[in-house]
Amino acid sequence: MSEQAGEPVQLKVVVADDQAAVREPLAAVLGLAEDIDVVASAADGTEVLAAVAAGPVDVVLMDLRMPVMDGIEATRRLSEEHPEVAVVVLTTFADDESILGALGAGARGYLTKNAGRQDITRAIRAAGAGQSVLDREVQDRLLATARAKAPAAEQAARQPLPDDLTPREREVLALIGQGLSNRGIAETLFISEATVKTHINNLFAKAHIRDRADAVRRAIGAGLS
Repeated sequence: MSEQAGEPVQLKVVVADDQAAVREPLAAVLGLAEDIDVVASAADGTEVLAAVAAGPVDVVLMDLRMPVMDGIEATRRLSEEHPEVAVVVLTTFADDESILGALGAGARGYLTKNAGRQDITRAIRAAGAGQSVLDREVQDRLLATARAKAPAAEQAARQPLPDDLTPREREVLALIGQGLSNRGIAETLFISEATVKTHINNLFAKAHIRDRADAVRRAIGAGLS
């Protein structure tokens, strides 16, 4: 994000959808928001990557089912090559494979196309601030998946945290439990993303945490989130 003297901070946004009838009106509506600047639109994942490379871009509003390169692969590439760019998925699909695939690839938000304009703009703003937004349908699917794996999840959650976790590592774990990204944690604690990564690596090693989903369960089980 950038700010000129006397001008509001604007989020630079790319709208990606393979259907022009969806993409163009959506870009036009989002562009009406004072704090959102739609800098490009894209019909597939390769166009998304090109738009981000031309930058600057803060957030990509990403469809999943696109030709050439789909939204999940594009999200994975962005996470690897441009981790500073947040991805919010906007799709008609709310099945487990799509949701887990997108979130696993690094998406910061996930909405279905039932979402209204206010929901979409709210999700874009949250993603730009390093926060995660999932619509109710997606939350319900994730909850159902978690319940199906409840015995393993409960056993993991009951494992006590090691005594040698530092106060800062506990803070980081608590914020992971709240759904914050590394960028969001850095901004909340006023530290660099590199320092956040160091704390995460340390606490994962000390507490034998496998991944971010496991970290969320451990944070909740320990009463940190």
